[in-house]
Amino acid sequence: MLTITQALVDQIVAHARQDHPDEACGVVAGPAGSGRPERFIPMLNAARSPTFYEFDSGDLLKLYREMDDRDEEPVIIYHSHTATEAYPSRTDISYANEPGAHYVLVSTADADDAGPFQFRSYRIVEGEVTEEVVTVVDAY
Repeated sequence: MLTITQALVDQIVAHARQDHPDEACGVVAGPAGSGRPERFIPMLNAARSPTFYEFDSGDLLKLYREMDDRDEEPVIIYHSHTATEAYPSRTDISYANEPGAHYVLVSTADADDAGPFQFRSYRIVEGEVTEEVVTVVDAY
């Protein structure tokens, strides 16, 4: 189960909507071992694509060094899908290399308010995808 604050949900959704029609991506870091998402870190989609996201390798290295210095880990790795449901694609699954992270997907396919908005979370371990309950709270 993912427990996340409304403020973080709002930040992730705002980033996804802002980058639409390209996919948005980022990380929410938290204290190592806590499983608690706290620090929102929007990243640049180096692919600048509506169907694919890619973290810039230099930015990602810098982020991991910064998290290490702060005794943090990636609690959430998020990205958006611009034209499909919020479910991991085969590419998403193949790139999922943080077995302890929650993989959050936001669908912005409803950008014109034509369809249901989706904010969903998954665990992806060794290619196996498991959707999990998302509990939104005001504060921890």
